[in-house]
Amino acid sequence: MKAQRQSSIGLPCVVPAEPVETARTPANLSVYPRPNTRTNGQTPPRKRFMLAARMSNLRKFIDIGANLTDSMYQGIYHGSQKHQPDLDKVLERSWKNNLSKIIITAGSVEDSKKALEIARTDGKLYSTVGCHPTRCNEFDEYGNPEEYLKSLSDLALNNKDKVVAIGEMGLDYDRLNFCPKEAQKKYFELQLSLCSTLKLPMFLHCRNASDDFVRILRKHKNELTPGVVHSFDGNPEDANSILQLGLYIGVNGCSLKTEENLFAITTIPSDRLMIETDCPWCEIRSTHASANDVITHFPSVKKEKWQADQMVKGRNEPCTIVQILEVLARIRDEEEEYLCNQIYKNTMKLFFPYEL
Repeated sequence: MKAQRQSSIGLPCVVPAEPVETARTPANLSVYPRPNTRTNGQTPPRKRFMLAARMSNLRKFIDIGANLTDSMYQGIYHGSQKHQPDLDKVLERSWKNNLSKIIITAGSVEDSKKALEIARTDGKLYSTVGCHPTRCNEFDEYGNPEEYLKSLSDLALNNKDKVVAIGEMGLDYDRLNFCPKEAQKKYFELQLSLCSTLKLPMFLHCRNASDDFVRILRKHKNELTPGVVHSFDGNPEDANSILQLGLYIGVNGCSLKTEENLFAITTIPSDRLMIETDCPWCEIRSTHASANDVITHFPSVKKEKWQADQMVKGRNEPCTIVQILEVLARIRDEEEEYLCNQIYKNTMKLFFPYEL
């Protein structure tokens, strides 16, 4: 989630005949070895890609983190209206591309209300309730931090059929200009108590704050509920620290930027993985180390030339979650269908256990 932010026929996936491979630097590969999914820099057999395309309708995805309250889905960019609201078109593309559920992430009391309002429009939409670390100043600005917490609690209690987690909460030391460390730590711990009281999973956020993040969670280990650290972008040591806490790890495009990131992802057991888009952010970009592992591509146009049946360039959507799966399967040398099914089971176990 970015700090301080808040029916036509969908377009089918386009599977390129032959994805273009770009050799990675030997220096990087020697430090962060990849599983043997390639031979001498060659693309795996095309038959594997064709099989993946034929089997795509058997997949089911759950996007555990989508910022659908963002103004971009109302056609507003940096305060300027560029095109008509199109969240309905975004959701059509999602359902057409095998999304079975989407969890809308919230970052404040008001954001939680908006997320729930959207979630009420579709039976496949759910929401978190919580305060993002970059917005923890709101606890004090509210006048009474306990009242702010109660507002979050009331939203969760009054919407039990839609609220599946508390969050996103945690620490973000990359953007201390929005909220200082001490306030982040104080209100992270306060929200942990809400998880315990309501018996809801934790939806966690950590940016450049691994030591304090892990220390706080260990401090409360006897009262923690299960949870996921979403948008993981750390190294293998960070991943191991999270796994030792018994938590799941959520992966999106920001998790797949560097060779070190990719190597870290290969160290995570498949029964601890979840996938997400964190849209409209965190797409896999051409500069990412994972770019050449993407098979499925979606046509897009500039926002000024908006079309109902195409994505907007630079604005991520839940339908692209298939790209995360494709990258994970290749770098981990695992079959896509197996990995997809395992990740789906993990997600259902944490957020929707009553459906199992």
